[in-house]
Amino acid sequence: MKTDELYDLTHTLACDYLKKFCYPWQALAGIKDFILELGKTLDENFKEILPSVWVHNSAKIAPTAYLGSPCIIGANTEVRHCAFIRGSALVGEGCVVGNSTELKNVILFDGVQVPHYNYVGDSILGYKSHMGAGSITSNVKSDKTLVTVKGEGTAVQTGLKKFGAMLGDHVEVGCNSVLNPGTVIGKNTNVYPLSCVRGVIPADSIYKSGEKIVSKK
Repeated sequence: MKTDELYDLTHTLACDYLKKFCYPWQALAGIKDFILELGKTLDENFKEILPSVWVHNSAKIAPTAYLGSPCIIGANTEVRHCAFIRGSALVGEGCVVGNSTELKNVILFDGVQVPHYNYVGDSILGYKSHMGAGSITSNVKSDKTLVTVKGEGTAVQTGLKKFGAMLGDHVEVGCNSVLNPGTVIGKNTNVYPLSCVRGVIPADSIYKSGEKIVSKK
């Protein structure tokens, strides 16, 4: 569940920021302020196209996409038609933010793909992680209580009402899956399509139907 277990921090501009936190969800509360400060330090390859909206010169932004403040769009990233970036979003290099995808209070590491009808809120997605079409992060519990991260034999109180999912590097989430509040998925894990995922899923695993988890090793 720890930050250094889930992520190779060399693949994000948030490296120094995330190093401060034992658990990655502890970074969620400060993402907006972090982006505002980071934006002031970006080099000449980034252009502030709107107040507190910085886009790299090599990024491709569709004319129908909405970029809310504050956000940073990295090099060679594609933001496709009707994407809705509500704000407080750091999108890394070589990412794809697709048709009708919505982002809010997130960090996307380099190479992340959320290409088709995804909702990603109050979440951190690791290097080259991918969410299949229609898969979403659910970031508020139905009873509106605070989110608890539940692993095998342990439960960590986050103190957060809004907390979607933490995806480690190279995680693959199948189409139309729902990641429930407080989901943490370890590196190199695959989630079957149509899954309803909760709790901590180990690295190098396959999450199958019926909440069955098998090791890749």
